[in-house]
Amino acid sequence: MLKEYEPWKGMLPTSHYDKDKADKVINFISCLKHGKGKWAGKPFLLLDWQEKLVRDVYGTVTEEGYRQVRSVYCSVGKKCGKTELIAALCLYALCGDGEASAEVYCAAADCKQASICFNAALSMVRQNPALMKRMKIQESQKRMVYLPTNSVFAVLSGDAKYQSGYNISFLCFDELFCQPDDRLYNMLTSGTGDARAQPLHFLISTAGNDTNSICYKVYQKAKDIQEGRKSDPSFYSAIYEVGRDDPWDLEENWYLANPSLGITIDVERVREACESAKQNPFEESSFRQLRCNQWVTASTRWMPMAKWDACNMSVDPEKLKGHSCYAGLDLSSTQDLSALVLVFPPSGLEEPYAILSFAWVPEETIEQRSRRDHVHYQLWQKQGHILATPGNVIDYASIEAKIMELRDIYDIREIAYDRWNSQMLIQHLIDEGMTVVPFGQGMQSMSPPTKELFKLTLEKKLAHGGHPVLRWCMDNVVVDQDAAGNIKITKARATEKVDLAVALVMAL
Repeated sequence: MLKEYEPWKGMLPTSHYDKDKADKVINFISCLKHGKGKWAGKPFLLLDWQEKLVRDVYGTVTEEGYRQVRSVYCSVGKKCGKTELIAALCLYALCGDGEASAEVYCAAADCKQASICFNAALSMVRQNPALMKRMKIQESQKRMVYLPTNSVFAVLSGDAKYQSGYNISFLCFDELFCQPDDRLYNMLTSGTGDARAQPLHFLISTAGNDTNSICYKVYQKAKDIQEGRKSDPSFYSAIYEVGRDDPWDLEENWYLANPSLGITIDVERVREACESAKQNPFEESSFRQLRCNQWVTASTRWMPMAKWDACNMSVDPEKLKGHSCYAGLDLSSTQDLSALVLVFPPSGLEEPYAILSFAWVPEETIEQRSRRDHVHYQLWQKQGHILATPGNVIDYASIEAKIMELRDIYDIREIAYDRWNSQMLIQHLIDEGMTVVPFGQGMQSMSPPTKELFKLTLEKKLAHGGHPVLRWCMDNVVVDQDAAGNIKITKARATEKVDLAVALVMAL
């Protein structure tokens, strides 16, 4: 049992921790029994990580007494007990949550996968006389009805994506990474629980290998929230993984992805699997995905952010007045982020490259973007890290005016720009006597400065001043690599904006 509990850090100022509500769920689960393996027939006593999750999700309540959390993403290594936990929570939603005519569903890539959770729950019911006499079980249909409240728990059939009319109170997606597309996910999570007072979606999965999958999108959102890049008080993130920069074959790191290691998982078996993986690249990939919970064959974030943060030396714009610099200009389409980065080469061997960053978004879209994307646009605008242009589309005249202002302060030698955007603005800069250079976005142009940026970061030869929007963009960077080892930033596979990073590469 969890010895000490600290309330969830994502709690809103208007919410509070209700111990009685959390205890009710934990006590319900403790009345259930495991159904298979060495734990069969034994009471379901939550492990520390499981109890922490339950207390955070079910104990964090609003002023009205409803759960603050509406969606949970839980990702741990295989055999840590996530399916048994979700089966127990399905039964609580069915029998203990006090919801009249509750609709509880377990969905997965196919009916067989979804049935794993249902069968685990069914085994728990059959070992509990009190539940058995109140439950109508339709095993062939993978369905059970809790008679006192006429509540239903069912596995969604393979053609569920073409059905409608759900009024979901509790939804479990088991092994979300196996979903072939986002249709079932979107259908079941978009508005299907609006008539419920406190609907809850549980998304559980180990890591996958497809960055275009719905699971990877949810994973990235969960990581962004967990690491403070985004904010969504209704979304709870519980990710246990070995960091991509941490050695996957180091035993002490396995506990990061497997909080049940040594309890539900035999450490010796993991050691044996690791030794085998060292000899076989395919097994290595599988070991890292399933045991270390890493997205291994998918594109992952490129920049080691600890190294980037180590370059957080202050940059004084006043001291740079009159100094020579080079600019990278990444102009967006009408409603996206536009970026300008100035790079000041060092004047001595011991000095770093100094960086000044500027970003623009349309003023009328900032509030909507902040709310929709859960990105800190409004805060960054108030802090002066984002510049707002008038209207609801990017105003290139505002960007041009800022560039003219900067030209009068700094010696801007050249501006590198993507030739595919805003020829009119570029022509105006040329008319003003500025030197502009078209910069290709392919491997040939992008690879050398991209590699140089990485090298300078590792050597701590950059000073970026901790600009939060630049950091956000840098943390979003995903790179493509060709057979010759050339790399470039890819916007197509990045889940969020990378414009300032692209501008920095061009300037460099």
